[in-house]
Amino acid sequence: MKRLLAIVLLLFCTASVAGADEAGWKAGTAKAIITPEKPLWMAGYGGRKHPAEGKLHDLWIRVLALQDKEGHTGIILSSDTLGIPQSIYDATCKSLKEKFDLKRSQIMLHSSHTHCGPVLRGALYDVYPLDDEQRRLIDEYSTNLEQKIVETVGRALANLVPAKISGGQGVATFAVNRRNNIEGDVPKLRNANSLKGPVDHDVPVLAVRSADNKLLAVVFGYACHNTNLSFYQWCGDYAGFAQYALEDVHPDAVAMFYMGCGADQNPLPRRTVELARGYGLRLAAAVERVLAEPMQEFQPKLKTELELVTLNLGEQPTREELSKMSVGTSYINRWAARLLKDVDDGKSLERTYPYPLQVWKLGRKQLWITMGGEVVVDYSLGFKKQYGDDVWVAGYCNDVMAYIPSLRVLDEDVPPRKSGRWGYEGNTSMMVYGRAAQRWANDVEDLIAASMNRMMTQLADK
Repeated sequence: MKRLLAIVLLLFCTASVAGADEAGWKAGTAKAIITPEKPLWMAGYGGRKHPAEGKLHDLWIRVLALQDKEGHTGIILSSDTLGIPQSIYDATCKSLKEKFDLKRSQIMLHSSHTHCGPVLRGALYDVYPLDDEQRRLIDEYSTNLEQKIVETVGRALANLVPAKISGGQGVATFAVNRRNNIEGDVPKLRNANSLKGPVDHDVPVLAVRSADNKLLAVVFGYACHNTNLSFYQWCGDYAGFAQYALEDVHPDAVAMFYMGCGADQNPLPRRTVELARGYGLRLAAAVERVLAEPMQEFQPKLKTELELVTLNLGEQPTREELSKMSVGTSYINRWAARLLKDVDDGKSLERTYPYPLQVWKLGRKQLWITMGGEVVVDYSLGFKKQYGDDVWVAGYCNDVMAYIPSLRVLDEDVPPRKSGRWGYEGNTSMMVYGRAAQRWANDVEDLIAASMNRMMTQLADK
C-alpha cells in the first residue's frame, strides 16, 4: 500500500511539473477606431491654419495583452497619435489600475507620431490659435480617447488565449538624419552613399502566434519621424500604411507600430501620399521578411520596471525676455505671453519634469526599453552599445512632453551654431511643447542613463 501511494504521489508530482512546464504565454488583442468625428485641429505642424477636413484613412488604437506563466501581465498599446500627453497618460494609468490592477510598469502607451492626428488635451496649445470651442472639443475627444483605451485594454484581456511569443530584427533604410543632411540633397547623397550623421535602421519585430501557429499580432518599430504628410486629412502617415499593409496580408492579426528614437530622423524625400505609402510598404516588407524566417522564441517570463525620473529644465527665461518675446502672433509669442502671465500672477514656473523610463524583459534575455518624449537617435545607439545589439528601444512612449536630446545635440544647439540645421531638437522645440525653458539642463543624458542602469540591476535581481 505504501509503495502504491508513493507511486501515485510521484505520478501526481510529475504531472504537476509537466503541467507547469506546458503552461506558457497567453495573449489577447483588440483594436478600435479613434478617427475624430468633429473638425479638430491637427497636431504636429505649426503652419496649419485651420482644423482637419476629412480623412485619408482611419486612425486606430491597437492593444496587445501579454501574460506569462506566473500571471504577470503586460499591456502594449499602439496609437495613431502625435504623442500621448501627461494628462492622458496619468488618467489612463489610474483607470487601468482601478479596473485591472495594472501598475505603470506593466503599461506601454506608444504613439506613432503621425503629424496627421488630432491635438490632445494639454499638449501643443501654444502652437495653434485655439478658441474656447476648440479647447472644448479637444477636451471632449481626449476624454473619449481615455475611455476607449481602457475599454480596448479590457477587451484584449478578455481575449487571452494560449500563445507563443518570438522576436527578430529586420532592416529598413529610408530614415535620414535631418540635422546632418540638406533635404533637397538627399537623393544625390543617397546615390553616392554619402549621407551623414547617426541613424538606426533596425526594425525590431515581436510576433505573437496561437498554439496552432496562427499569427495573432505583430509589433514592430522604426526610428523615423512620421512627417511625410502635412495636409488636412487624418492619416497614420507611413506607419499607418505599414500597419494597414500587414493587416491586409494577415487579416486575423493586429499590426502595431512603435516609434524608435527618431527625433532627429526624417523619411526623405517626402511630402506626397505616394511616398508615404511607399515607405509604409517598405517597412511592412521588412517585417514580413522577419516573420518568414526562424525567430527567437521567448520563454513565458515577463519582467517589468518603470521609473519617473526627475529631469531638470535649463535656465528659466527672465521676465524681460518673456516680455520681449510675447509681442506677436506666432507660437513663440503665445508661449512667452502665457508664461509672462504666470509670472505676473505670482505662479512658479516649472523647473523639473517627471520623465517616464521603462524596461521590460521578455523570456531570458530580450530587453525592451521605452522612453518618453521625442528621443534622438543617440539614445538607442548608446543603449545598444551598452546592453546588446538586440535590445529594442522605443521613444514617444507613455508621455510625449518635449524632445529628449543627448548632450551632443544640446551642445550643438547652443548659439552660435555651426550649422543652420541645428537648434531645434536641443533648444527651441521646448517652446513648441510649452515647457518653461528653451532647453533641458546639461545633466539630462546622465540622469536617464543612471535610471536605466538602476532598472537593469533590478531586473537582474528578480
